[in-house]
Amino acid sequence: MADFSMLRSLEALGESHHFAAGTELVHAGQYLKVLPLVEKGSLQVTTRFDDRELLLYVIEPGESCIMSFAAVLQQQPSRVYAVCETACDLLLIPAATVVAHIRQDPRLNDYFFQLYNQRYAELLDTIHQLIFNRLDQRLLEHLRQKQKRTGQNPLHITHRQLAQELGTVREVVSRLLKRLEGEGMLRQLDNGILLP
Repeated sequence: MADFSMLRSLEALGESHHFAAGTELVHAGQYLKVLPLVEKGSLQVTTRFDDRELLLYVIEPGESCIMSFAAVLQQQPSRVYAVCETACDLLLIPAATVVAHIRQDPRLNDYFFQLYNQRYAELLDTIHQLIFNRLDQRLLEHLRQKQKRTGQNPLHITHRQLAQELGTVREVVSRLLKRLEGEGMLRQLDNGILLP
């Protein structure tokens, strides 16, 4: 649901910045001073508990994080983490500007309600996958989606990173990757994972 027209109308309210892949933009407990909107690249939004992490959803160009938006509007600390999956160009809008602008422009409300609906559907899909799909199916689909978003093949990702994104442990991911490789679904290389 990339709404580039809304993004363009907001450009005057913030500043564009470039961030390298792997940059953590938001962490749980942080009060947000700016709201990030993705112009180019992708962000991963995750939750963490103890030493485990779970990917909730990915934010792509023309989108923003609904959890960050809620934290800005309610002036509450973030409950999620946001990390650049790829190199990103982001429009950073000051929190006070977002709060003031949402009262003036009903299109901004509509935009974020659309984002809310999209993220809610994605979270339901994540829950469905966690409950009903086997981990090997989730892993393979996750790799395919990541390859599609990043354009990388082979994907330059560690077993540990995959385990974090899927909310499991490295040993399980390593075992599943070996089995999927044996079934011809992928190939493990020294520098990553190659999908056919």
